[in-house]
Amino acid sequence: MAVATACSGSGAAADDSPGAEDSVDMVRDSADSLVRAGSAKARTSMEMASGGTRVTIRGHGAYDFKRQLGRFVVVLPKDPAGTEEHRPITELMAGGALYMKNRGAGVPSDKWVRIDTASLSDGNLVTGGATDPLAAAELLRGVSKATYVGETRVAGVKVRHFRGSADLPRAARSASQGQRKALGAAAKGFSKGGVPFDAYLDEQGRLRKLRQQFSVSNAQVASTTLLFDFGVKVDVRLPASEDIFAGKIAEQ
Repeated sequence: MAVATACSGSGAAADDSPGAEDSVDMVRDSADSLVRAGSAKARTSMEMASGGTRVTIRGHGAYDFKRQLGRFVVVLPKDPAGTEEHRPITELMAGGALYMKNRGAGVPSDKWVRIDTASLSDGNLVTGGATDPLAAAELLRGVSKATYVGETRVAGVKVRHFRGSADLPRAARSASQGQRKALGAAAKGFSKGGVPFDAYLDEQGRLRKLRQQFSVSNAQVASTTLLFDFGVKVDVRLPASEDIFAGKIAEQ
């Protein structure tokens, strides 16, 4: 789809489209822009397609980019037969750790499961059903190429749309301390090091929408994150040790 450049009131074209090098720099810097913003509310969706089956997991919550802490509620789809409802899962993201409540699989409903994200083959880019917003943004530090698509709007906000591919090993080397090990695990675990993306940045360089595509085993996963209400207060209290489940999680 062709995207027209902005025009002045007199009708003269004002082409301020960034070039390839500037596009790469702007996408790479988007994670730093989020940290400067402090925090945001978020909505997430994860679409998984395998064979003829497609499911979507949705979530909502808020994330503190400076403290690398987030709280989300993730809603799983019904079983294929549509007969079983799943209780929403509460997830706490804490820069290297993922806490999950209502996890199921034999875990008591009043207990949390704690997972070291560096122990996951995807670094929790996919496992939790909602990609950690900062991890998703920091993955863009590994952008190898980016093309400016044009201006559009996301939730009424004017944004610049960029499309490209990010290199996982490069992103892991450039990531912040809290995300480095998880992205390093993802770089080793994914069969392909390149992650296609569509990034939408506002006038402050902050991500408003990010869609990334992952290849996992025999499935394709598209993770989308929407960010809004920047500067919102985020209250995340990590569970005490006695509230963390220490038993064996049943196979699902």
